[in-house]
Amino acid sequence: MSVPGIDTMHIPRDFHPLMLALARGGAALASVIRRGGANLGAEVGTNSDGDGQKRLDVQADALFRDALKGAGLRWYASEEQEDPVPMQDEGTMALAIDPLDGSSNIDTNVSVGTIFAVYPAESGPAEASFLRPARDILAAGYIIYGPRCCLVVSFGEGTQFYTLNPDTGCFDLTDPRVTLPDCSFEFAINASNYRHWPRPIRAYIDDCLAGLDGPRAHNFNMRWIASLVAEAHRILMRGGIFLYPADARKGYERGRLRMLYECAPIAMLIEQAGGRATDGALPILDATITQLHGRTPLVFGSSEKVDRVAAYHDLPEGEVSALFGNRGLFRA
Repeated sequence: MSVPGIDTMHIPRDFHPLMLALARGGAALASVIRRGGANLGAEVGTNSDGDGQKRLDVQADALFRDALKGAGLRWYASEEQEDPVPMQDEGTMALAIDPLDGSSNIDTNVSVGTIFAVYPAESGPAEASFLRPARDILAAGYIIYGPRCCLVVSFGEGTQFYTLNPDTGCFDLTDPRVTLPDCSFEFAINASNYRHWPRPIRAYIDDCLAGLDGPRAHNFNMRWIASLVAEAHRILMRGGIFLYPADARKGYERGRLRMLYECAPIAMLIEQAGGRATDGALPILDATITQLHGRTPLVFGSSEKVDRVAAYHDLPEGEVSALFGNRGLFRA
């Protein structure tokens, strides 16, 4: 049946209050973004990890925290907050959220989003609900604020796709089971950091750039939006691969994307749609979350492409050298 907020037909009953609250929060934030206004992208400080905060980052955090009151949450952990915020003593779930992913794109009107993950609420300190094996995740999703406002979510049995109807304020079901295509010859990476990447990543990208004459024997296109939600949505819709590796710069030794708020939920959505998500070699969801704001490298997308990146990490050192031009094992 359809109710104000989101079509709940394919949503497990235990998640109805939470998803209705997230849908209301997402619709409200979409309206704020659509209206624009002065200085949404203005710098207003830094978060607990030293990253710059935009005015809309702070506004989005407050909006979702308010919308989620009474939604069955024991804890609310936000990328914009140093520590989890208590919600309801009797709540059975704990939510980790990046209220506004891609905020560097606010002023340029490029798609931004919200990413969330749901875990069982544990007794004891708040951190116990979040510092745990990533596969304990109960549900994950994102909302993308673009030409259309869409919500993508998984409860562990496939990935669902909803679109906001601006006339009703309801997220209507678009696809009950998204299947990630496995055929797009596109990769997304910030190529300006090439000189800092580890050799296996450079070798993989070199082989893509070599086109028809290289070991991949195909011409590739490169994409880079600098908004994780926008990258994930494109890949879910048409395949390809996204790479944000660790690199040699100070502060990037473990990548820059946060395991709890970004990587684990995106990994669940991608896996449930038939793709893969790794840290370059090992599955993201096989790791344990050890810090609220801990970071990890992230590679996700079509299974064959992500598996190929992992295989590059297993090559002998000589074969990932910039001087090695064959890599026949990886042809086509």
